[in-house]
Amino acid sequence: MSQVSGFNPVENALQRNTQSAFSEMSSEDFIKIIFTELSNQDPFDPNDSAALLEQISAIRSIESDLKLTQQLESLVLENQLASAGNLIGKFVGGLNTENDRVAGYVVSVIREGKTVNLELDNGWVMPMQNVETIIDPSLFDQPGAPVPADVPPPSPPVDEDTPGAGGQPDSAGDETDSEDELP
Repeated sequence: MSQVSGFNPVENALQRNTQSAFSEMSSEDFIKIIFTELSNQDPFDPNDSAALLEQISAIRSIESDLKLTQQLESLVLENQLASAGNLIGKFVGGLNTENDRVAGYVVSVIREGKTVNLELDNGWVMPMQNVETIIDPSLFDQPGAPVPADVPPPSPPVDEDTPGAGGQPDSAGDETDSEDELP
């Protein structure tokens, strides 16, 4: 008959405690352990000091890398916040959090953890990294200005008091808005 391996709560608890204790150890704790080991070593069979210095150097290098990474992440987040703040009032287009294509005017910037989101005037929320188009709204008022793809071009106002307006025949019975007529 084969042996069935089962759940051993004592073994699992020891593994979890060992892993969590090691991950919670700081470099100061590690250095204390090394100095304790050095003070308790056999004087006739000393530990290799080069290996010890290499370990200390590696720990300092890792700590330095971690600090640099944290500082760079903070700098990137600050840069994203500043860039997003400059988009308030601008017309943007891109993908929302569900990867649906949305567009609108930026009304606020929302920071959620390490993510910077833009809140649009139509209620959609768009992550800053999903912005694909940025248009200055002051350009909309200029003739020949580009119109965002998601916004239909404005239709010219129809003056119903003017004869021939809106493709209606004028008093002569001619249709004034026809494109077929040549001057």
